[in-house]
Amino acid sequence: MKNVYPFDPSIKHHLIIALGLAVWIFIFLYFTEPLDVGQLDDLDQLKFLPIYGLFGAAGYLLCLPIQSWLARKERKWLLRSEVIFMFTLILIGFAAAWLVYFYIVMDANPYAYTLDYFAKAIYLPAVLTVFPILAIGRWSFGKYKEKQLEKDKIEIRGVGNFEGLRLQWKDLIYIQSSDNYVEVFFKEGEKIKTQLIRNKLSTIEEQLPELIRTHRSFLINPVHFTQWKTGNRKLFVRLSEGIEVPVSKTYLEGLKAAVNFTTE
Repeated sequence: MKNVYPFDPSIKHHLIIALGLAVWIFIFLYFTEPLDVGQLDDLDQLKFLPIYGLFGAAGYLLCLPIQSWLARKERKWLLRSEVIFMFTLILIGFAAAWLVYFYIVMDANPYAYTLDYFAKAIYLPAVLTVFPILAIGRWSFGKYKEKQLEKDKIEIRGVGNFEGLRLQWKDLIYIQSSDNYVEVFFKEGEKIKTQLIRNKLSTIEEQLPELIRTHRSFLINPVHFTQWKTGNRKLFVRLSEGIEVPVSKTYLEGLKAAVNFTTE
């Protein structure tokens, strides 16, 4: 349950999923007729059945804040997170489906299905039919997001065949020379991590010209620049997470131009 699960936080994609859920619920009800809809004429079916779909879509969208909360809490979307989200959605969906059936379709008719019968004979089969499609849709968008993220990663290559680091551009903070190695400082979730790679700083600079040299021993990602700082007649740049990197006069003008371009 602690395995990482494909996840896409895009609101646009969740709106597409909600729309697909609404359509699928309508199709399921129209063709299976689990709610005595066969006793309704075609006009009434078109009048009442879409309401279930709309409530299903609305319930899904209302659960998205719960999804966001789980993602922040776990820091990574886990299989456990997906199970909790789907179970919550099933409970909210049951409440919404019962309210629509009893108060809108049946107008609180005393001869309507009991809550127990509705849960076992109507809602459970619907869940077993509708939710697997929903799960597949969420998983597919999650895999698509993973592929896009992997495609957008940059690679910091080392001298050896198996040395190197692949990461998102926005996660790279700075790189420092360390003898025959470079030390890469990057974000992973909420933590700052480092990795030694056997290579020269000048070679890395050629590989990734978007990085800005501040000092003979430092390259920074200008995306993380926050402010300038002086102290003891020395100049520094402050990066995100409060990290300070020294600036030498040799690279000052180029650094200013790059930072101004990035922050405009």
